Amino acid sequence: MDGFIGRTRDLAKLDRYLARVRRSDRPGRAILMRGRRRVGKSRLAEEFIRRSGLPSLFYTADPQPQSDQIAQFAAEVAASNLQGASLFDGVAPTSWDSALRLLAQAVPQDSPSIVVIDELPYLMKQDPHLEGKLQGLFDREFSRRPMLLILIGSDLSIMEAINQYDRPFYMRASEMVINPLTVADVADKLGLPAAESIDAYLITGGLPMILDEWPAGATVTEFLHNAIPDSTSALTVSGERVVAAEFPPEAQARSLLKAIGAGQRTFSSISRTAAGIPGTSLQRSLAILQDKRMVTAEVPLSVRPSKERRYHIADTHLRFWLSFIEPGMAAIDRDRGDLVLQRIERSWTAWRGAAVEPLIRESLRRVDGLPENTGAIGGFWTRTNNPEIDLIGADREPVAKKITFAGSVKWLENRPFDHHDLSELIVHRSRMPGADTSTPLYAVARSGCEVDGVTHITPEHLLDAWR
Repeated sequence: MDGFIGRTRDLAKLDRYLARVRRSDRPGRAILMRGRRRVGKSRLAEEFIRRSGLPSLFYTADPQPQSDQIAQFAAEVAASNLQGASLFDGVAPTSWDSALRLLAQAVPQDSPSIVVIDELPYLMKQDPHLEGKLQGLFDREFSRRPMLLILIGSDLSIMEAINQYDRPFYMRASEMVINPLTVADVADKLGLPAAESIDAYLITGGLPMILDEWPAGATVTEFLHNAIPDSTSALTVSGERVVAAEFPPEAQARSLLKAIGAGQRTFSSISRTAAGIPGTSLQRSLAILQDKRMVTAEVPLSVRPSKERRYHIADTHLRFWLSFIEPGMAAIDRDRGDLVLQRIERSWTAWRGAAVEPLIRESLRRVDGLPENTGAIGGFWTRTNNPEIDLIGADREPVAKKITFAGSVKWLENRPFDHHDLSELIVHRSRMPGADTSTPLYAVARSGCEVDGVTHITPEHLLDAWR
């Protein structure tokens, strides 16, 4: 497929599952594939089917009444290249049980095939007994045929729950998590230097649909000037589609998501922004956001426990969209995308400096050569932010026994890590519980490092950690 990038490991994993279908005495296999919306799950499955060359069915559910869903499913099977697709000609199944039983007869009985049911949670919401029906049919029918059943869902909490021990489908499927494309994939796709590739990742979140609209070699400024004035570009519409699919317009959780995306990080600041929402409701809505993996709650990494919790948007692109695109949609709709571009230009440096920190921490977890016994990486802060340290390495989390390093992030253009930055880091280290003068110092700097006494991590180091 033109433009298909990355996913080498994911495709190889699917190939291994398919190999088991080909050689097993009880060949039927099932996969529970989950990942955030628009991360490329469906596209990955389509590419896998294309490369396999096998008979297949790809059915995508949507939030319509169950009778309409079943009718659409029957039409998709009838139009597929499955060996027994004609069994569905003129047939109108009245339940999922009857539709899936007929599917078991339509797939090839002695040669491999692939069946994909996309957005499974939509079907489960319409039929709460669907899991049990799938379990029974898988045991009696699907597992006896050489078919690979791929069940895809974007609601992470629902997809995770399906394979828990107290659920009907427990132990009948392998789990497969599809993450966004990595920052290394972004660099390979766009052909940009390491620092610029990281900037592009912060904007796109590694979402393939947005990257497809980013011309190879184009700078951040060039891409934004093309994409933001277009109200139908993937950059402008992706965030709204994610939020709309997860929450109704009046949902409190949706309002809190916008508050956090706008920069509110503590419970008290979120509460002030969401004035009028009772504390209990606020806690419940924050729990929903965390359950849906849309918001992450972090505590300081230290040898002492702390309640100084901070929240941030887990999805990198959604963080950008909530900060700049969502507040500017009205302007974009009236052809004033230039106003949004001006706001980005004014706030870009400060926004990028905060947004890059989670990516840097995740990258460092993959870097070789960190101090011995480093098993966790986070940050440290107090209520007054004195001290506040961007990077903390420790032997474990959330409460450590040993601090293995302290570090600073300086993600500015033409501004290297200098003596002033080193002095500030040393002062903050002296106030850090569990750290002392022997605790190694690290500097993650976009534009170089001018001092000795610290280990300098470059953008190239961060990028290579994902290869």
